[in-house]
Amino acid sequence: MNEALLRQLTPVVIGVLVRRGADFASAEDAVQEAVVSALRTWPTNTPDDARAWLVTTAWRKYLDQMRSEASRREREVAVAVEPPAGPAIETDDSLWLYFLCAHPALSPSSAVALTLRAVGGLTTKQIASAYLVPEATMAQRISRAKARIAGEPLDRPGDLATVLRVLYLVFNEGYGGDVDLAAEAVRLTRQLAAQIDEPEVSGLLALMLLHHARRASRTDSEGRLVPLSEQDRSLWDTKLIADGVGILQAALARDRLGEYQAQAAIAALHADAQTAAETDWVQMVEWYDELLRRNGSPVVQLNRAVAIGEADGPQAGLAELALLDSGLPRLAAAMAYLHERAGDLDIAADLYAEATRVATNTLERDHLTRRAAQLRQRLRP
Repeated sequence: MNEALLRQLTPVVIGVLVRRGADFASAEDAVQEAVVSALRTWPTNTPDDARAWLVTTAWRKYLDQMRSEASRREREVAVAVEPPAGPAIETDDSLWLYFLCAHPALSPSSAVALTLRAVGGLTTKQIASAYLVPEATMAQRISRAKARIAGEPLDRPGDLATVLRVLYLVFNEGYGGDVDLAAEAVRLTRQLAAQIDEPEVSGLLALMLLHHARRASRTDSEGRLVPLSEQDRSLWDTKLIADGVGILQAALARDRLGEYQAQAAIAALHADAQTAAETDWVQMVEWYDELLRRNGSPVVQLNRAVAIGEADGPQAGLAELALLDSGLPRLAAAMAYLHERAGDLDIAADLYAEATRVATNTLERDHLTRRAAQLRQRLRP
């Protein structure tokens, strides 16, 4: 069963149903039912044209939904004649659906959650993990978002900032363990950049490419996390780096700096260094200052503090970290790293162990556990 193909086709089929007149929520429900049917039948009876099969199955399920609702009898008459499936037309509704989900009737957080679920192909559990909320909470948020746009016209343009945020989250989810999802985010962002002349769109594309270029070095042969400072830079994709840097330079030349351009500039500084020791940390801090003016999130503050620790010494970085909320995720890990750099190995080992308890994924947790064990081994007589 090619689940990646199903994820790729899902937004396309939703787009077909909506263009035929289905409301978004009903279209999404019908397509999800069709996907379930595909998972059940395709392993033993794979169709020649997967897209046409999903369109036909989803449309029939949508019609079944309409026929079962007596209150929608008039609408049933309008759609009861099923259009022929016909040949698969090479159109891509994915990008259009991103803007559809970024509907003005929705709050940005609801639009992001809905798009990740319906278009990005993420499960409710994955989205909840990205937001650090319980799965039940996210399920309710998505249901409310679908209900909110149920009676709204779907012809108004969505918000570009919301679309970019969605693409960024989809990429990050893929970067955390799903190559296809990250590649899909890059593909859609390339398409968006070709259609919309906005420096921030280019900035986001550059950021994705620069991060994606390091993918092969992020884990070792045993699947263990490799920190950026220890990565084998010969594994970095130089073509993607050159592409990303070129796109970023063109965006920066327009002198309309935004959050994604600043993040891409930080990623470009990492990519430009032949070794971790050659990283220009002073310029890195300057870019973090720019980013902080546009996004004052605790995560940005934490990363800036670590950069200060690299540029001005670990004690300077620890002083910055001391100003942050003690409940911030990854704070203990950042403090552990800077204490290790300062030579305080006993404190660092305890902080690495503490960080394992709040790690957000298994790879990170395993890395922190190993780091604590390595330092404690060094501390033994």
